[in-house]
Amino acid sequence: MSSVQWSDILGWDGEAMEDLRYLGYAYLKQGKYEIARSFFEALVTFSQQNTYDLQTLGAIYLEMGKNLQALNVIEQALKLDPTHPETLLNRAKALFALGYRRQALAQANSLLKESKTTIANQASALLLAYT
Repeated sequence: MSSVQWSDILGWDGEAMEDLRYLGYAYLKQGKYEIARSFFEALVTFSQQNTYDLQTLGAIYLEMGKNLQALNVIEQALKLDPTHPETLLNRAKALFALGYRRQALAQANSLLKESKTTIANQASALLLAYT
């Protein structure tokens, strides 16, 4: 990872970063993944310690079928927040898509106990689909 602080070099403050994030999310909601990806890749370049941006970029890669890239970014996000349920679910999806069955099964099974029922239900659906 680069130690260059691009936001400082460009003179961008938190408000400018939030504007980028807002625009990227707007494109994401419209299903325009290529455009949203560009925004979130820029945000991750600016700040590699923002868990939300990493989680979102991983999810975008997953939606685009770029499963290895998704897994790499998801792993970075999990280093910052190892218990985020949605990111753990996306990790399971990426692992299944890449054929890492044993790891994917373990990840999905661990999410069956998740207090967020939507996560537990999606993990259950993954297990049904892949077993």
